[in-house]
Amino acid sequence: MLLRTFGWSLGITVAGLALAFSVWGVKGLAIVAILSVLEISLSFDNAVINAGILRKMNAFWQKMFLTVGVLIAVFGMRLIFPVIIVAITAKLSPWEAVNVAINDHNRYETLVTNAHPAIAAFGGMFLLMIFLDFIFEEREITWLSWLEKPLAKLGKLDMLSVVIAMVTLVVFATTVATGVPVHGGHGTIDKGETVLLAGVGGLITYLVVGGISGYFEERLEDDEDGDEDEDEGAAGDGAEPKAAARGNGASVARVAGLAGKAAFFMFLYLEVIDASFSFDGVVGAFAISNDIFQIALGLGIGAMYIRSLTVFLVRKGTLDDYVYLEHGAHYAIGALAFILLFTIKYDVSELVTGLVGVVLIAASYWSSVVRNRRLGEESEQSDDDKAEVTSGV
Repeated sequence: MLLRTFGWSLGITVAGLALAFSVWGVKGLAIVAILSVLEISLSFDNAVINAGILRKMNAFWQKMFLTVGVLIAVFGMRLIFPVIIVAITAKLSPWEAVNVAINDHNRYETLVTNAHPAIAAFGGMFLLMIFLDFIFEEREITWLSWLEKPLAKLGKLDMLSVVIAMVTLVVFATTVATGVPVHGGHGTIDKGETVLLAGVGGLITYLVVGGISGYFEERLEDDEDGDEDEDEGAAGDGAEPKAAARGNGASVARVAGLAGKAAFFMFLYLEVIDASFSFDGVVGAFAISNDIFQIALGLGIGAMYIRSLTVFLVRKGTLDDYVYLEHGAHYAIGALAFILLFTIKYDVSELVTGLVGVVLIAASYWSSVVRNRRLGEESEQSDDDKAEVTSGV
């Protein structure tokens, strides 16, 4: 199971480190290895969130996540996207931006870092919406019940998460985004307008992609429920149910997972989430290297492990066994969203960012273990009571 799931990641790690050593020597090998570890430590909560979404999809789209999704993550988000950001923010042509990235590493680092406020605002707002929609949703299982149950009641107010996100954006745009230090130069600059526009862009992206994927998912569930209702009616009339005629097709469709348009937009949603998580890793990587290819190679290896871990969590049913993991991951997302917004002006160590996610997920995992033990003890006690009653009779 482990080898099958992580085989590609291990193979790419060996190939990537060998390439780093052959091109940049021992120093390049060490840099790529450190960047890989950085990406894994910063994105572990990403794997948990991805697993919660990926388990709804069928086998085909899970494979797409590991193949096409990896290409998008490695080459798109870690290599091409920073160059596009540089081209837009520095008003360079695409070819000029590529030339700067390859031949002028110091200038490339400066341009990407100066574009960080817009990147952080976009990613921060997208992640903040994921967090808000989670904590305002009513659910059967709650981790921090004293907090989550009252928030679920507040969540019945329409568009509450959007209102809170917009208020948060305005606050950061008018406070933190003013007087942002200029990287590679002197003085400060007001990035309020840039942060506001980028944040609205992140919010709109979340509403569009998340809304469309949710719409198709709900429509698919409605179709399946309609089929089940027809089957029940046919069974009452003595006719052969459709599900039986299809080999229990309706239930198989539910087990198999989302497909078609629903899965496609869910896949896009996953990729945008990954992009939002990758922002801090791409910018933070410049503390280790300003070579675009070293950054892409190191972060790409880390991204492979995150994807393999996502599939592992799905296949092992880990989120079903440890029910608070998703809660911990979403709280980590909320923390990361605010950290991103604060990094518009202030430097926040990647160590802090990584530790926040690890601590929250570890706490939710331990709470899940305690819950499972308690339920197991209660089940054993119930069985013992039944046995006593039976023997007494």
